Amino acid sequence: MSRRLRSGAAKLMRATRRALGHLPRAAWICALIACLNAVCWSLITPPFQAPDEPAHFAYVQQIAENGALPNSSRSDYSQEEGVALLDLRQHEVRWHPEIEPVQSDAQQRHLEHQLAEPLDRSGAGGAGVAYNQPPLYYALQTIPYALGSSGSLLDRLELMRLLSALMAGLTALFSYLFVREALPRVPWAWTVGGLSAALAPLLGFMSGSVNPDAMLYSVSAATFYLLARAFRRGLTMNLAIAIGVASAGGLLTKLNYIGLIPGVIIGLLVLAVRAPKDSRRRAYGFPALALAIAMSPAAVYILVNLFSNHPGLGVVSSAIHLTNGRILREASYIWQFYLPRLPGMAHDFAGISPIRQIWFDRSVGLYGWLDTSFPVWVDNVALIPAVALALLAIRALISLRATLRRRLGELGVYAAMAVGLMILIGADSYLGFPKQGGTYAEPRYLLPLLPLLAAGLVLSARGAGRRWGPAAGVLIVVLIFSQDIFSQLQVIARFYA
Repeated sequence: MSRRLRSGAAKLMRATRRALGHLPRAAWICALIACLNAVCWSLITPPFQAPDEPAHFAYVQQIAENGALPNSSRSDYSQEEGVALLDLRQHEVRWHPEIEPVQSDAQQRHLEHQLAEPLDRSGAGGAGVAYNQPPLYYALQTIPYALGSSGSLLDRLELMRLLSALMAGLTALFSYLFVREALPRVPWAWTVGGLSAALAPLLGFMSGSVNPDAMLYSVSAATFYLLARAFRRGLTMNLAIAIGVASAGGLLTKLNYIGLIPGVIIGLLVLAVRAPKDSRRRAYGFPALALAIAMSPAAVYILVNLFSNHPGLGVVSSAIHLTNGRILREASYIWQFYLPRLPGMAHDFAGISPIRQIWFDRSVGLYGWLDTSFPVWVDNVALIPAVALALLAIRALISLRATLRRRLGELGVYAAMAVGLMILIGADSYLGFPKQGGTYAEPRYLLPLLPLLAAGLVLSARGAGRRWGPAAGVLIVVLIFSQDIFSQLQVIARFYA
């Protein structure tokens, strides 16, 4: 490492410490609320009744017990996890809301007795659907796994869930900071944005389980914040290093982060071009520095995969391969994955409206192993505040059109990040088409865009006018808090009634 780069890294650490010391109390409160909310979700969600949690736990156990990455996508988990899944009736309960995990005290005692036995923890190296994911989140999860090594599997699982809950706090913190940078002259909006993110039930649910999505949300929120800070204050070496570190962390957390990278690159280039003329030549080196930091660990991961006969980019590699020669057909599918079908397009989602029945209804509430949702009438009622919030946001955009014109470059970067992620998810979904339609059609995959949602809700509050904006912001937070409470009650009713 060069002396200049070491000096820049040292300055970044000092700047980070100063920034943390000057954060508003409201930012820390938002982070704390997000943590506590995720902890509540971790306690009410039964073990392994969150999406793909058995596979993610197996990945962590493989690293912790064998010191190696998983070697197959088979579900040949350790003897200990197999016994736990069997006694918890995990395979019977998932996708069957009429079945409860543990129905009697006798079953609970039997489970505890079985897990107290000296069961093998090493396994055969399989990690199911988690097999091709990068290792950073799982490596961090070996810390709570080791702390609970003297306890049962369920003790370790809960400790691992608590680490994910801490990541929810970071997501809310960076969402608050993003809104602060985006709307620096509206202090009440910062808290509205931070609390809207902190209380989002889907964030609490996913961050209350063992799933790399929890860390993906936090590093994505950090990336949005750092870019917003750079657009407001200019791209410096410290910010370039920070953006590179955040991007490297994202790429090593989950492959979905790749969808954000094109937007990040565009943002860095726009920031370099915007630099003052006297420092523009120096500023052109900052994007290269950020990308070098971001891509270095990812390149090592790809090389390890290739030498291990793994797909270099996991499921993304498959999506790229499948796209070859079928770009227009796939583009049509991805369009319909989110938006109404255009004339001339094939009917890929015949009989349903993805934007309503998939993205909206499932955003209202979809928990457990994607088998626990609200009644249809709740989804219908939820349309009323959703439409009202959309109209208020449009009103705010119209009133702020002069400001928006001045910030078109910045807004274009955020749009590129959102579109890139959506295209990646749609392309992955296309892998199973036509045998399976709508794979990966889960709102949790869009939560890396949570800071943008928080900013959108703030716009809705501002659409109520300068006088009523703060009151509208309070109502928005109360609405999200109510959705969170009723979502938790719905999960309790499903598993413990």
